[in-house]
Amino acid sequence: MQSSNPALGKLSETRGTSAYGDPGWYQPGAGGTATYPGAVTSARTGLMTVDGVIGRSLALMALLTVAAAAAWIWVPAELTGIAVFGSSIAALIVGLIVSFRQSTSPILIGAYALLEGAALGMISEWFNTIYPGIVAQAVAATIGIFFVMLILYRFRVIRATPRFTKGVIGALIAAVVLMLGNWVLALFGVNTGLREAGPIGIVFSIAMIIIGALTFILDFDLVEQGVRNGLPARYGWYAAFGIILGLVWVYLEVLRLLSYLRGRG
Repeated sequence: MQSSNPALGKLSETRGTSAYGDPGWYQPGAGGTATYPGAVTSARTGLMTVDGVIGRSLALMALLTVAAAAAWIWVPAELTGIAVFGSSIAALIVGLIVSFRQSTSPILIGAYALLEGAALGMISEWFNTIYPGIVAQAVAATIGIFFVMLILYRFRVIRATPRFTKGVIGALIAAVVLMLGNWVLALFGVNTGLREAGPIGIVFSIAMIIIGALTFILDFDLVEQGVRNGLPARYGWYAAFGIILGLVWVYLEVLRLLSYLRGRG
């Protein structure tokens, strides 16, 4: 089955031959008897599974959380600015490498989780100092959004069709271009209002949260199709990376939106 998720195009080309395609293995429905009893079951243990992706996602989330807590507690206030900038740039570079190479290296992906976690910890500490309790609210909202999207995908309320996938990817590209353009204009003193606590900023943040939430559908489709296509287990790291990336996006946008709403109050 051809997946609508473009990430699977390259990944499926690299998957290993399944147990049913190897000489000497028994293929159900082909007649005859198995040459090696139990061989099919043991061979498939090296393939991507949903449980494997969950385990890898939890491991990355643990790394991110530990790094965030450490940065929150131990980075001095006077160094927060440069530390956030440095860790964010480093996380961006590593994330781009993983994304464009579709890397399955646990070391590289783990490094991203640590760097992103450090940046999130310092950013969260800053927001929580100004708006006490806002981090707990943002975390709860992010988890809620994730499980809502999981339920919608599970019951096929939202499907990762080719049109849907192209739409989400197009919206992501447009969002990144807008944010980069807004940043460049801000350097020249032009205020677009996209990142302020006004109507434009609130609407833009809501749109960013919706886009981030919809990326979870692509992540779930990647996992489902990866398991179905018999990808090697190591690609579970790439799927887990996508899930963590979406969680970080949604969390930051929820944090920003809550700060707007509490600031206006």
